[in-house]
Amino acid sequence: MKMLTYFCGMARWMGIDYGNKKTGIAVTDPLKIITTALETVHTERLLDYIASYLEKEEVERIVIGEPLHPDGTPLPQHQNIIGLQRKLKKTYPGIDVVLQDERYTSIEAREIILKSGAKKKKRRDKTLVDKISAALILEYHLRAEGIF
Repeated sequence: MKMLTYFCGMARWMGIDYGNKKTGIAVTDPLKIITTALETVHTERLLDYIASYLEKEEVERIVIGEPLHPDGTPLPQHQNIIGLQRKLKKTYPGIDVVLQDERYTSIEAREIILKSGAKKKKRRDKTLVDKISAALILEYHLRAEGIF
């Protein structure tokens, strides 16, 4: 089944909201109709998490949020993102690894949590913001590709 899924172009896409301490991860379904906020992991364990996930699921693209100032210039963390992109491309040459502007995703994620009616404690949960931000990064990319 995995091989059939791969050849039919029905592999998932993964979104990453990279942070210095924690990183949010989201994925699409194989048809790229739905994005799901999957997990928030300690950044030091990110590569292990990705490797483990890729053993179980077929992923054809990894979309990493690109941190930019409102004027489009890169934030200091940009170098870490480029390093991650290079490492993933080298480790997984069969997977497309791209960057997606992530401006305002954290703000939008907080608004989504607030509108969901979540209690105050849940709204303060940064791990929830991280994985919802990853889902938003993925949605922005799907729209940019004309899929959403």
